[in-house]
Order: sequence, then C-alpha cells, then structure tokens
Amino acid sequence: MLTLRHLAIDTVRENVAFLNRRCTRYHVEDFLGLGRVEVRNDGRSLLAVLNIVDDPAIVAPDEIGLSDPAFGQLGLAAGSAVHLVPPTPPESFELVRAKVGGAALTDEQLAAIIRDVTDQRYSKIEIAAFLIACASFMTTAEVLGLTRAMIAAGTRLHWEGLGTIADKHCIGGIPGNRTSMIVVPIVAAHGLPIPKTSSRAITSPAGTADTMEVLANVDVPMERMQALVREAKGCLVWGGHVRLSPADDILISVERPLAIDTREQLVASILSKKVAAGSTHLLIDIPVGPSAKIRSAGDAVRLRKLFEHVGDRLGLTLEVAITDGSQPVGRGIGPVLEARDVMAVLRNDPAGPADLKERALLLAGRILEFDPAVRGGSGNRRARDLLESGAALASMERIIALQGPPPAVATLGSLVAEIASPADGIVSSLDCYRLARIARLAGAPTDKGAGIDLLRKVGDPVRRGEPLYRIHASTNADFTFAQAHAADDNGVRVVG
Repeated sequence: MLTLRHLAIDTVRENVAFLNRRCTRYHVEDFLGLGRVEVRNDGRSLLAVLNIVDDPAIVAPDEIGLSDPAFGQLGLAAGSAVHLVPPTPPESFELVRAKVGGAALTDEQLAAIIRDVTDQRYSKIEIAAFLIACASFMTTAEVLGLTRAMIAAGTRLHWEGLGTIADKHCIGGIPGNRTSMIVVPIVAAHGLPIPKTSSRAITSPAGTADTMEVLANVDVPMERMQALVREAKGCLVWGGHVRLSPADDILISVERPLAIDTREQLVASILSKKVAAGSTHLLIDIPVGPSAKIRSAGDAVRLRKLFEHVGDRLGLTLEVAITDGSQPVGRGIGPVLEARDVMAVLRNDPAGPADLKERALLLAGRILEFDPAVRGGSGNRRARDLLESGAALASMERIIALQGPPPAVATLGSLVAEIASPADGIVSSLDCYRLARIARLAGAPTDKGAGIDLLRKVGDPVRRGEPLYRIHASTNADFTFAQAHAADDNGVRVVG
C-alpha cells in the first residue's frame, strides 16, 4: 500500500499520478510501458496517466501523488492508503478501432465509448483517435446517438412547475458577441424562465461567464442556481458546477489542440448540454462571415438542418438564426470592455453599440415568440419595449444582486497602445480571428481588463495616422506581445 498525497497541480481535466522512481512497494518498471496506472481503495478506483518523480520532496518513495483533478475525482482524504494495479484497457476501444476502419456505430456502442471517456478510462491519444475517426465519417444517426450518450453520462436538470424553459446558444467565433447578457434579462423580464449556463473562454478573449464575472459572481452551485431562476426567472452562471455533459468537456480538451471542429461534433456538444440543462425551447445563433466558424450561407444551411433534425429527435423546440458574422460585435473585445458594452445597451445609453443592441433584440424577440401569448412576428417589438422601458435593466440588476458580487474588482488595463490606420480610406473588413488573437495576447480573459477597444467598424472612414483601435493590457510582457502581433498584421483592412 502507498500513502495518498494531494499535489496542487492543475492538469486541466486530465488525471495524472506521480510515483517516485525508488518506490518501496512496487516496481516502477511494471507500469512504465503502460504509461498509466489504476489507483484503488475502499471500492474507489481511478485511472491516471503516470509520471515518474526523482525528487522525494514532491513524492516520497512510499507515496503516490495525484494532481488536482485526479485527487478530486478519487474522493479520498490525503494520507489514505491505496494500492496500484496495471490498468485494464477499456473494452470499448475495440469499437473505436472499428470506427477508424469506417464502421458506423450504434447507439449502444457510442454509449459504451462515452461512458468510458467520462470515467477517464481513455488516454488523450485514444480520445484523439475517436475524434479523428468521427471527423472523417459520421452519419446523422451517429450524431444523434452520440448526443444521447453524452446526455446520459452526466447530470440532467429538471425544472418542475416552470413550464417552458428557454435558452440560446451562439456557436461562437465572433469577438464581442455578448448578446446573452442582454437577451437573458429581456426574456426574464418578460417572465419566461431562461437559466443560462455558460463556459469560460478556451481559445477566445472572453466567454459569457468571463464577462459576467466582471459584474457578478458566476461560480454558483446548482441548488442556488435553481433557486435564483425561480426567483428572478433567469441567471448567467458558469456551468462548471452543474456537470452537464462531462464527456463533452473531456472531448473539447482534446479537440482544441487538434483544431477539430466538425459540424457533427459541434451539434452533439451543444445539444447534449442544452438538453441536460433542462431546456425545452432553444434558439441557436449561427454567425456567417469570412473569418467566422461558418463562412458560407450553404454551410450555415447544412448546419441548421442538422441542428433541427437532432433537436427534433431529442424533443427540443429548436429554431436557428443565421446572423452576420463579418466583423466583431460591439466595440469591446475582452471581459471589462464587453461588460461595458452590455451595460451601455441595457441602460439605453445613446452611445452604446447599436449593432450589439439590434442583434440582441433580434435574438430575444425570437425567444419571446416561444411564449404562446406572444403573437408571431411581435417578439421583437416586445423585446424592444422591455429594453427601452428599463425593465431589462432592472431584471439584470436583480440577477446580479442574487448571484452576488464578483470575486474581485476588474478594471481596464492601464497600458494603452493605439493602432493607427496606414492610409486614408474606408474600413473594408475586420478579421475576427486576428483581433481575437491580439486581445488574448494582451492578456484576456485571464486579465479581465485586457483586450481591444474598437474605434472603427466596417464602412467607417479613417485618415492615415488615426487610431483604428486601442490595445489595453496590465503587464508589460502581454502589452509587448499584443503590440508585436498587431504590428505584423493589425487585422483591419482599409481601402482608398
């Protein structure tokens, strides 16, 4: 037996065990070829990637160390006695081999794979094999089966007595597109429940949870979230506590580095979480543009049809809005700047970004028409009334008060650089991907005050030397990285 040690190492959704090379209880060589180890005690077990340690200050010869995610999943106290066994390869991996060979998998086979993925029985290499095989060939039936399997592998919320449960989701890729923070208070002010669980940014300068955390606490336990939805009709919280479709979080952690983002996996990912969240009515926003995730109208229609087919089979009332993704939305890119834009719209500030306002009203109006009491075509007018009357602002203020104050006060980065136009002319395009990259290099979203403040949008005139946007950062290193990237290509095209 070995003594369990908790190591404060964040291995980002991967279970990692650390064993001293001079282990007194086991021959390290017995595990080296496998690359993994199974840790067991008292009916609990955990499969983990194995790292070998030579420094006894990290892990002593009679200890096994577990990283943060692994220690939390095993659920034993530090100092517990555990033993090690060679891991048994998951039987479902034979199904992955079949998929690599071009086979179409049944619902039961996909469920077996997803159960093992959720139980952390797959290594990242094995998960990558499954994802690449699915990216190469996947039937519509398999997309539905994968979605069902991902729903079944996690928590499923129920909202007894609330009737219609509305939700929205944008497939992403457009900086500043923080419409959820306007849509939720509008819909909640109308009285339609809209529990919005959002993710933190992985590759973007801000997720909805990151931006909302400028204004309020988003780290809300599931029971508290359900209570505040009953009280305020809406919320804007981080989804990490709810464990909705945990297999999706694991798959995404492998998809991102491999740049795998197929429409089939996108649909399964989004719909599994929305069904698990208890949504009955869902609006999907698909932005289309030259630097968006979806770049043509034809691709948008094909994705819409897949969403509609799978959503219908899952019992969702689902609509899709195909929107303009040709440039960033609003003026801010980064949590503090995006929160500024959101609140300007909710406060009916004449200087607030009109594109963010109109986009949010379009989406909110579509959602309000899920309510049988709202006549078809009148949703936008109702949404506009709720915004312009101040009801949406009051709704947002109530949600903020119930969720509680943010963990820290976030302020705009004090290091500022203006990126100037190289010529006289008209702004013809803004590269969403490039601008998002510059904002991330400036420190967003980890540094909530970092990002880009856009001063020109498509169609605006500009003279040589006038600023196109401002970079904000808080540290010299981030500031230097962002400026260098902007100097190489600032992401804005100006034509004479």
